[in-house]
Amino acid sequence: MWALSEGRPSFICRKRTLLACLTFLLVTAVHAQTPNWQLTWSDEFNAPNGSPPDPAKWNIVTGGQGFGNNELETYTSRPANIQQQNGNLVITAQKEDLTGPDGIPRHYTSARLNTQKHFAQKYGRFEARIQLPTGKGIWPAFWLLGDNHDTAPWPNCGEIDILETIGAPDTTYSTLHGPGYSGSKGLSAKYPLPTGESVHNAFHLYAVEWSPDDIKFFFDDHLIAHRTPADLPPNTHWVYDHPFYLLLNLAIGGYWPGNPDETTVFPQQMLIDYVRVYSRKSAAPQAITKPGAPYLDSEMWASSEGRPSLAFARNSQPQSKPTQ
Repeated sequence: MWALSEGRPSFICRKRTLLACLTFLLVTAVHAQTPNWQLTWSDEFNAPNGSPPDPAKWNIVTGGQGFGNNELETYTSRPANIQQQNGNLVITAQKEDLTGPDGIPRHYTSARLNTQKHFAQKYGRFEARIQLPTGKGIWPAFWLLGDNHDTAPWPNCGEIDILETIGAPDTTYSTLHGPGYSGSKGLSAKYPLPTGESVHNAFHLYAVEWSPDDIKFFFDDHLIAHRTPADLPPNTHWVYDHPFYLLLNLAIGGYWPGNPDETTVFPQQMLIDYVRVYSRKSAAPQAITKPGAPYLDSEMWASSEGRPSLAFARNSQPQSKPTQ
């Protein structure tokens, strides 16, 4: 079947019947004018079991400072929290007492990683195939952050949240954060999954297709939200015109999802089959790949990174950025 998100065909002609081949030719003809994608970066997570994420591609972020969201976990680089297993990257959230190198005691551990200083790209398709955990206080995310946040602090650098869930198995969120529309005022789209679908009992494909003045979000290649500058609040501006890098994390608790309760089961796991980034074949790739430290102890604060470092107004938190 041809993907609904422009030019990612997955139809296979099995060559067993003439009908199948004719169908393939017909679909090819119909889609002949559809823009195609070329792969610019990927991680398939096929290293031997127990391997950490590829340090040439990812930074593991550690610490228990709450990341502007009042998160309850401390992020670690331990195999107990992050490793490759059976063709997946596995992020495991544990209920355990741990004081990290930053001296902050926490009652939960998990993992967080990003491609800062390794890879960033302006425009294209960013996708990941993920099976998600669920439960009260469980907050997984797959997102992008503007790589200029050193000179344009969040939210001015921009943030594209491709996927977030806050415990429910049948609902996802996709959000834009920028100056004047961040935190609880972000441009967020809530997507109820089709009847019978769940984020935790199967892998699903989460993607964004980003071009000048246009951002589309997809769930299993079905368009679920479409944003342009016309959607912005008055007197604000579109900041999605420079390279962004990728992030994955599994947070526990926080202003938005609330804290785990007696119904929350641990451990919780976020399984990532792959992450892939494409550019349009008609456009020159605008990716930035450069060497960087394999592990970072902290990140620039930003929404899911400090989701509301301008803390979530929905919880009446003060509108101020945390300091590192």
